[in-house]
Amino acid sequence: MPEEQSAGGQTIDEGPAEQGPLRRSFTITFTFTNFSAHRPLIVNLNVNEKPKFPHSILKLPVPLLRPSDPFPDPSAAKRDGLVAITRDLTAERLLEAYPLGIFPWTENPVTWWSPDPRGILPLGRLHLPRRLAQTIRTGKFRFTINQAFGEVIRGCAQPAPGREQSWIGPKFVLAYTELHKRGHAVSYEAWQGDKLAGGLYGVKIGRFFAGESMFSQVRDASSAALVFAAQTLQEEGCRLFDLQMVTPHTARFGAVEISRKEYLELLRFAVG
Repeated sequence: MPEEQSAGGQTIDEGPAEQGPLRRSFTITFTFTNFSAHRPLIVNLNVNEKPKFPHSILKLPVPLLRPSDPFPDPSAAKRDGLVAITRDLTAERLLEAYPLGIFPWTENPVTWWSPDPRGILPLGRLHLPRRLAQTIRTGKFRFTINQAFGEVIRGCAQPAPGREQSWIGPKFVLAYTELHKRGHAVSYEAWQGDKLAGGLYGVKIGRFFAGESMFSQVRDASSAALVFAAQTLQEEGCRLFDLQMVTPHTARFGAVEISRKEYLELLRFAVG
């Protein structure tokens, strides 16, 4: 993308200057009452930072899936959205999960989620903070696509201010890197000269995109990359930009919550 590319969208007053993640990290501890793959196992889920869950401790019957087992119907999941648990995290699992509205969030074990409500970024109503719009117009950053996927996902996996830990562990890096090789994981980069200043990555299937995480080494770099990604996806005819959840940072850009039922309807239309 040329540096002079205009950052379109509605201009609004800027909020907090700090960069924010697309998805919050949290720590969970599981206690298993049985390990049978043929019966639901009861899981005590302890969450150190509630990601919009109704309770800090949940006791739910959650299926432990074998590699050959399909995912349960996400529309039948509880509001917190915990759908299943697996020991594996592979590109095949990811390609099965995302078209169903399911995504992984932890890796030991791998937990799979489809929360209600769901966060999305309406591409036709992108809000652009005033100072960020000015920064982009100056040509401070040069933007690319898929030129540094490995650097971007490793950058997202590193601790950062406001993100002391990341949910992106080695299993995530390997699985999404393989997905990238297959053409379904995409990175959007912001550069200053030859230095990668920031970026984001996500999953792209049909006209659907799920933003997974972003990082920044220079102020505004990840936000500028997010704007670039949103504009590029809109130009490509993307019909659904999934954020999984709305954070204060993404709310500044116009992120909204919709019901899981509405989300799954939009998803079927986007990936079909």
